Amino acid sequence: MRDIELIAHAREMTRRSYAPYSGYRVGAALLGVNGKVYTGCNIESASYGATICAERAAIANAFRDGCQKFIRAAVISDKNEICTPCGICRQMLYEFSEHLMILCCSADGKVVEYSIEELLPHGFGNDNMK
Repeated sequence: MRDIELIAHAREMTRRSYAPYSGYRVGAALLGVNGKVYTGCNIESASYGATICAERAAIANAFRDGCQKFIRAAVISDKNEICTPCGICRQMLYEFSEHLMILCCSADGKVVEYSIEELLPHGFGNDNMK
């Protein structure tokens, strides 16, 4: 899958986002090791702790299909600034794909590629629990 297609899937999800509190609509797309794309959008709650981020929604969709490893990801907001995963999402992405490459995008077309190790240096994963 080409990066432009992965980004398009993420961009589509920003339109489905529910962000009445922050106004920050985010979409994510994950390319699974099985070749399928899994998407998610952020869904906010008045009880902020109940909010789910786009990346974690995409991970949940992948798990529903039996996919637990990812090759590439795209994250985008509806703002003209580069969107990167929050700390919780960085941890979740790291746990399921320690060498994941993430396309961090802006609504106006800017793209910066980071490895999960760059976004979460010295990540804590399954190997640390042994």
